Amino acid sequence: MFPVVTNEESMSDAKRSSGTIVITGAGGFIGGHLMADLWKSGHRNLRAVDIKPIEEWYQVLPEAENLRLDLRSIDACRAAAEGASQIYNLAADMGGMGFIETHRMECMLSVLINTHMLMAARDAGVRRYFYSSSACVYAADKQTMTDVIPLKEADAYPAMPEDGYGWEKLFSERMCRHFREDAGLQTRVARYHNVYGPHGTYDGGREKAPAAICRKIIAAQLSGATEIEVWGDGEQTRSFMYIDDCLHGTQALMASDVVEPLNIGSDELVTINQLIDIVEEIAGRTFTRRYNLAAPKGVRGRSSDNTLIRQRLGWAPSTRLRDGMARTYRWIHEQMTTPEGQRRTYA
Repeated sequence: MFPVVTNEESMSDAKRSSGTIVITGAGGFIGGHLMADLWKSGHRNLRAVDIKPIEEWYQVLPEAENLRLDLRSIDACRAAAEGASQIYNLAADMGGMGFIETHRMECMLSVLINTHMLMAARDAGVRRYFYSSSACVYAADKQTMTDVIPLKEADAYPAMPEDGYGWEKLFSERMCRHFREDAGLQTRVARYHNVYGPHGTYDGGREKAPAAICRKIIAAQLSGATEIEVWGDGEQTRSFMYIDDCLHGTQALMASDVVEPLNIGSDELVTINQLIDIVEEIAGRTFTRRYNLAAPKGVRGRSSDNTLIRQRLGWAPSTRLRDGMARTYRWIHEQMTTPEGQRRTYA
């Protein structure tokens, strides 16, 4: 059994029996935001689970039941799922392209988390189970051009996903399907496309492009440098989804009758150079770009086709990249320039 850290009052049998909403990966970027949003929406019976020490979580909700568990263990998953009515499984060993291209083994081992959480959810009688998949499940041969055709959900097959991380996500999607079909567990699967925003990783090797570019430009400003490094030639294309859209789409999908995997992502396609242009405009300064063609850069182009989500949920992500990046930049700038810019507790 892996170590468990709890809030004393939240471990009561009364709270367990009333049907707890569990968020795994709650110490991470999306999970921390989801905990806060559920609380603001009036949910009071919340359990947050993460492998990291609680003092290292990006956001902590003191009123929740906060557990430190290694969910690769079936016993830890059973502890996390006990008394739960809904589970949002966001836990995974992952990061940006610089991480997933160099840590394929660790990414693949996340299959233990979802497999054991599904088993624990089934055995605990959980009513609904959400799994956070990724656009990395999509076939690589559909992402070879910068002017990429937006990816439809059907484009995941025939399968040729991102090696390591993408294969684990696609396999885990199938596990969710078969637990729904064979065990009656109501599963919902979202394919996230490049989520960004405040209160997330911006250095250390696991950060994604929006946060990394903000950090590089802020660091250059602070040091007086005149250039920044760009991975690849800067012409690779992506769409980026702001965290508020991710939260709305996640909860709408969980509450829906949509059983097939669904894109949750922006369809605002930009090059990495255009993303840098946006951040430079926010910062009020431009920099020379030094292109590192040997660095990890992922597929040539990727964007979300939102036809199905509009049909099924009557909604699609709509936050403008410029608006979301302004909020993200301000937060990262605060982290890098003030004594308070350390991990802290957020209500």
